[in-house]
Amino acid sequence: MQTPAADIHADEALVRALLSDQHPDLLEGRDRVRLVANGWDNRIFRLGDDLAVRRPRRDVAARLVEHEQRWLPFLAPELPAAVPAPVRAGVPSGRFRWSWSVVRWLEGMDSADATASERTSLAVPLARFVAALHVPAPRTPTGALHPDVPLNPVRGVPLASRDRAVRERFRELGRLWDITALGRLWDEALDAPRWAGAPIWLHGDLHPANLLIDARGGLAAVLDFGDLTAGDPATDLATAWLTFGPEARAVFRAMVADGSDPEAGAADAATWVRARGWALNMGTALATASDDDPRMHALGTHVLTQLLREAYA
Repeated sequence: MQTPAADIHADEALVRALLSDQHPDLLEGRDRVRLVANGWDNRIFRLGDDLAVRRPRRDVAARLVEHEQRWLPFLAPELPAAVPAPVRAGVPSGRFRWSWSVVRWLEGMDSADATASERTSLAVPLARFVAALHVPAPRTPTGALHPDVPLNPVRGVPLASRDRAVRERFRELGRLWDITALGRLWDEALDAPRWAGAPIWLHGDLHPANLLIDARGGLAAVLDFGDLTAGDPATDLATAWLTFGPEARAVFRAMVADGSDPEAGAADAATWVRARGWALNMGTALATASDDDPRMHALGTHVLTQLLREAYA
């Protein structure tokens, strides 16, 4: 599957025009605007040395930027690693019909460019990050989830909602992978008790391409909160298989709280079984839908390999 076509094309000239209209002071001393990333949902333009402009490229992604604008300034002070909290918000206009953001440029190596072994040093800081993020999302005085908390139909929800998609991917992968073993893992995840605690803040897309490694091997930043939502913490804990090999995964799991407080978003045994199911859901998606992105396809291969090694053990 190829990267979806953009609904609106935006180049450096448009970004400069948007900044000139709404935040002209940010252009002072920052002459250079250049495209540095073109993902499924957003294009990232570097602005000078210290800032970046995050701009949606598809209608379905437009609300994701608004979620980040609304909640990252609230979450960022409590998190032990840098996140792209907007420093300025761009609003829809005649030039561009969606919201967009100016964020700090975060330095570091994309951990998707590292091997699983090179990501081992992230196990402890990423566990601390997850523990800090995984707290109950805000509620109204009546106890209902705050209406501004983003809902996500494919993150933080019961795994059964992904059953059809995963089994369709199994048919695509059947010639290359032991689908019988993977199917057993999937069935175990579906049979695990559902999350019964409060809806927990979730990053929603916690894989290596959204993690930056600093020069000392630590966690420099966690990127792309467009899938931010609240629900079952198992969704984010799938990163144990997406990001790490066996040794680092054991460290990560040991660092995550034990789930004794159902309001804390921690991980009891059932949550880890569901987390493995979420890893399988994401791994099959990456392995079948990343033909034009070798890094992400390799990540899907990594996930499925990790899961099968555990299944065979």
